[in-house]
Amino acid sequence: MIRIIIADDCDLTIRGAAAVLEGDHRLTVVGTARDMNTLLETLHTMSSDVVLINEWLYNTDILSAVGQVRAAAPLARIIVMGSLSDGLLIRDLFALGVGGYLCKSDDLETHLLTAVDTVMRDRPYLSPTANAEYLVAMQSPRRDCHLDEEARSVLRLLANGFHVAEIARQLKTSVRRVYWVRHKLRERFGATTNEHLISRAAQEGFIFLTD
Repeated sequence: MIRIIIADDCDLTIRGAAAVLEGDHRLTVVGTARDMNTLLETLHTMSSDVVLINEWLYNTDILSAVGQVRAAAPLARIIVMGSLSDGLLIRDLFALGVGGYLCKSDDLETHLLTAVDTVMRDRPYLSPTANAEYLVAMQSPRRDCHLDEEARSVLRLLANGFHVAEIARQLKTSVRRVYWVRHKLRERFGATTNEHLISRAAQEGFIFLTD
């Protein structure tokens, strides 16, 4: 029996995915979560073979979420469900150890079971829309732009209103380095100003803006 945990901030999506998965006698949903804390608690109490996680969990960007899931359940295969299907994001997720990416605009009933079967064979899976976006991104001039931990830290501090010199002090690096990282972030998100960068990053779920 393949044991699956589902994490999504939408209860309807959880119910729909669970219905599809449990329609296959080989699969069982052993836990669900609607936020990162609950997901980590579930991972520590329930053994799982596959973690199916939404790209947007409250107050946690998907790259950080995947890192936490990998630390809590290193043997579990991870499938990300997303609506943006950004090819560069998919590249970064696979570099962190994600096994599959399922675009929510693709038919869930058709592709979810295939995704589980594929990652359980330790092979990568991309649903049709995600695969198309990934191939386009890998041919674009931005294909070498990576959102590593340093870049995400600079992004979060920029969103919190810190200036370059303040960011350099907090990260214990040079001002020149921060300028370089900021330049790469703007390239990654196709932004020309800090405001544009922060807006684009928020739209993709990498930062969470508060009023």
